Amino acid sequence: MSVRPDLHQHYVGACQNLGQPENPFIAHVLQEASKNDKIRWTKGITLRIAGNNHLVPVQKVTDDDLQVLASVLRHAVFVTGLDLRCNVLTDAGAKHMATFLQENSTLRYLNLMLNDIGANGAELIAKALHRNETLVYLRMTGNKIGNKGGMFFASMLQINSTLEKLDLGDCDVGMQCLIAIATALTQNKSVKAINLNRPLLYSQEEETTVHVALMLKNNSSLVELHLCKHEMKNFGVERLCEALYENSRLRYLDLSCNKITRDGVKFLGELLKRNQTLEILDLGANRIEDDGAIYLSEALALYNRTLQALSVVSNNISGKGLVALSDAMKTNVELSYIYIWGNKFDEATCMAFSELIQTGRLKPNCTDVAPYEVDGYVHLAELSHGLKKHYYWTPSCGEVTNKDANASLAIAAVSEY
Repeated sequence: MSVRPDLHQHYVGACQNLGQPENPFIAHVLQEASKNDKIRWTKGITLRIAGNNHLVPVQKVTDDDLQVLASVLRHAVFVTGLDLRCNVLTDAGAKHMATFLQENSTLRYLNLMLNDIGANGAELIAKALHRNETLVYLRMTGNKIGNKGGMFFASMLQINSTLEKLDLGDCDVGMQCLIAIATALTQNKSVKAINLNRPLLYSQEEETTVHVALMLKNNSSLVELHLCKHEMKNFGVERLCEALYENSRLRYLDLSCNKITRDGVKFLGELLKRNQTLEILDLGANRIEDDGAIYLSEALALYNRTLQALSVVSNNISGKGLVALSDAMKTNVELSYIYIWGNKFDEATCMAFSELIQTGRLKPNCTDVAPYEVDGYVHLAELSHGLKKHYYWTPSCGEVTNKDANASLAIAAVSEY
């Protein structure tokens, strides 16, 4: 076994050499990491320096702090993950990170979500990934890189052949960027998951969805696709469904927070009758109503045996549609996770889902409702479970204890890398 590295000691020395004050939060994390008995030269660790940690006093990481940290980690081969979410890094910090990515050959996971990196910083990081051959998972979520910054990542996807997961959600990318990314993914063979949530789109023509659909016809590597808040309507859903008849790889499709109605779900229902690969479908916060729920339940009850998780949260579905979905679960044993909160529960709905849970057909950790009884009547209470429970946060200590409470973790194995 190799000698255990003392990251904290190296950090103190680097601060002195660069004339920078120590960040007590970074010092604490490095001190704890240096004590970690799991450190081996063959087994990497992830340094969690997230600015939203509530268990210890946090002094958010600045650009100067990152410069010192990068110099410490440059040759720390046992550090394979770096979580810097919710700090105050800007384009200057992105410059230090870009230099680090060009020189480091072991980092596989980098989380920069919810910092203050703009288009210039995005350019530096994206260009660093032209040469980097080890980073597998990058999260830029919530950095306002805009359409200009997103275009640099689109160009990177034409060159980089290592990156497997890229999160550009909430980054204010635009139509030009989305089309460029879709075009790049037509040829890219390494990216397995991409998050393009909440772009800034000013057209009602759904051009971006058409290009994504064209990409899905030709892409043979993508297994996870997030298209939340794309202003998608029934026309766009129809184009996606047409493409997915020819796609045999996609397992996780996120269409939440769009403008999909029962007519759009009709296309999805027909797709589910023939599709043999989709395992997770997120339709939360659309407006599929009872008819849409019935289209889905018919496909799931009689034909589909691959879908494992379905979210129809906040879709204006009443008892008729919800009971149909519960009935589908009685015949379809593969569908194990269902999320229904935010719809119109009546007595029949409460009884139906209470029965599924009490008979063991639906496990309590696999849905977002729990039955309780008042004056002889059954009601449903909300549980904090869902497909993306740990998208913006993870427990500050330890691992996610129950992956079943977050179906995307349990099914698609969405790990750090």
